[in-house]
Amino acid sequence: MAEIPGLKSTNVVLVHGGFVDGSGWEGVYKILKKDGYTVSVVQNPTISLADDVAATRRIVAAQNGPVILVGHSYGGVVITEAGNDPKVARLVYVAAFAPDSGESVSTLIKDPPSGAPVPPILPPQDGYLFLDKAKFHASFAADVDNERAAFMADSQVPWGVEALSGTISEPAWKTKPSWYLIATDDKMIPPAAQRMSKRAGSTVVEVAGSHAIYVSQPNAVAALIEKAASEVKAAAN
Repeated sequence: MAEIPGLKSTNVVLVHGGFVDGSGWEGVYKILKKDGYTVSVVQNPTISLADDVAATRRIVAAQNGPVILVGHSYGGVVITEAGNDPKVARLVYVAAFAPDSGESVSTLIKDPPSGAPVPPILPPQDGYLFLDKAKFHASFAADVDNERAAFMADSQVPWGVEALSGTISEPAWKTKPSWYLIATDDKMIPPAAQRMSKRAGSTVVEVAGSHAIYVSQPNAVAALIEKAASEVKAAAN
């Protein structure tokens, strides 16, 4: 096969999930930059899925060459829709939702696996959700140090109820190869629910870690992203 233009400097676009912003990707970002990748971090407003997909597509459009699109948690929903962009070559899900056509976060969480922990989501206020700060560390970021977890809890981004109900038109994973990192100690999206990666046909790795594994174990996350990127390069040669 002919080489894909611009592939030698593969572009990685990182998409955060609910309750947090893009700053949690800093560790992964630094590793990928050091290894020669062009890296961009999307700052989704997490008000509606349509707005978040549009924000992600703007960053994808700004890239010179093919894109590895990476999503954590709710970011998986965003990349499932935004990943249909022709610039997107591969998808990487990190403890993320990978919905099918017509599905949303709301439909995926309505029937949790038996015995699954219940995320400490507070009742909606003015159409937005927060996690209970007192329970944030244990539920979202159990393997993150106390100081960092406290900062994450105190800097929560309100997650719009409308974003949770946003549905997928056509999932990009049906036409784009995908990789999936299952966080085996996740108390937000239990590992059993993360098995949705199977129907997507994802290449799966399992790593012991919390829902915030992208923060606590950036090396493992970056390694999976680089594996996806290397397979794109191999396919192009």
